[in-house]
Amino acid sequence: MSSILILNAQVVNEGKIQVADILVKDGFIDQIGTNLSGISADKIIDATGKYLLPGVIDDQVHFREPGLTHKACIHSEARAGVAGGVTTFMEMPNTVPNALTQELLQDKYDIAARTSLANYSFYMGASNDNIEEVLKTNITNICGIKVFMGSSTGNMLVDNEKTLTNIFSNSPTLIATHCEDEATVRANSALYKEKYGDNPHPRVHPEIRNVEACIKSSSMAIELAQQHGARLHILHITTGEETHLFRNDIPLKDKKITSEVCVHHLWFDARDYETLGNQIKCNPAVKADGHKQQLLAALLDDRIDVIATDHAPHTWEEKQNPYWSSPSGLPLVQHPLQLMLEFYKEGKISLEKIAEKMSHAVADCFQISKRGYIREGYWADLVLVDLNEEVTVSKENVLYQCGWSPLEGTTLRSKVTHTIISGHLAYENGTFDESKTGQRLLFER
Repeated sequence: MSSILILNAQVVNEGKIQVADILVKDGFIDQIGTNLSGISADKIIDATGKYLLPGVIDDQVHFREPGLTHKACIHSEARAGVAGGVTTFMEMPNTVPNALTQELLQDKYDIAARTSLANYSFYMGASNDNIEEVLKTNITNICGIKVFMGSSTGNMLVDNEKTLTNIFSNSPTLIATHCEDEATVRANSALYKEKYGDNPHPRVHPEIRNVEACIKSSSMAIELAQQHGARLHILHITTGEETHLFRNDIPLKDKKITSEVCVHHLWFDARDYETLGNQIKCNPAVKADGHKQQLLAALLDDRIDVIATDHAPHTWEEKQNPYWSSPSGLPLVQHPLQLMLEFYKEGKISLEKIAEKMSHAVADCFQISKRGYIREGYWADLVLVDLNEEVTVSKENVLYQCGWSPLEGTTLRSKVTHTIISGHLAYENGTFDESKTGQRLLFER
């Protein structure tokens, strides 16, 4: 399909909402106008009453391929994301083997080129002993370098001070960090094992991976970045305390230090462990009520720059293990836009701000070439939503390979009807067209 004409859409873009028609041709947005109905196209979509947003760019996902494909794979999880309006993802290096060499990184790109319905990029992984490989990275065709400054799923902890200095002083591109202080987490774990034994209730998770662990590690990353002039992006901020580490007095494009919040840290709080238990066990932890309100405030006033999912699926059986052996992470990539639209329905955020934080700002933050905006000459990555149609999340409509979601039973008051990826109508009213795969991201650096 080489051309698509979208008519009468409420276009949400660059701080405005206005009715417009969009002509997509050969992958790109060819025309934006108010009277394009006379133009012929291979596919015509009547978008009257619906809202057209730039496709969601998720800068943090774990799609588990290679090596962990009993949990998920690039094909299954990208497809689930597309059904939720995620047109582009950036995937983490803690697969098996870890993506710590240029060859292993290229293997993941090759898999995505064959199987991903969405556009894609992959982070180069950093370890305590692969700085030479990190420095070989081509900054124009990968999203960034990932540094685990706290252990999480997989064994990629970077805790050597010399290594961290090397990375922050020499990295050729954006450094994305997982920030939790390892010494604090280990000390707390030892205390709780002594106190509660082998199977404490998951409610202890935010006490073990606590505020102190987060603020200490985030502060350290920022100090390193400032000392060496590095480009730092701190992933999944979870505490109100951390939000005060970031600036909102300069434009995003001028920031050297940026931050992200994930939808589950805006949606859940510690009270939800009582009913969901290990389902919402993730690193860094969902914290006590009060933090999510501060995170939303920081998102709205631009101390926090982007929204992501940190989609991290595990099998249902793995999640039923006792607390210490139940893996951290939850599947989320199918519903981030609908979750944020719930906040819109509650009057907590505007549609324009959602488009900014899920698309525009991600493109700016990572310097992605010709994506993230609804502009003539840009790639056509678009999502059409009906704000008047409800969807209740259930096992029957969850598309993750793991087959479950912590949102099951939740009614979301909006629905993604169409997802266009690099000009290809990949999803329409529950039906996928997988005749084309997504594109590899390029970066203007």
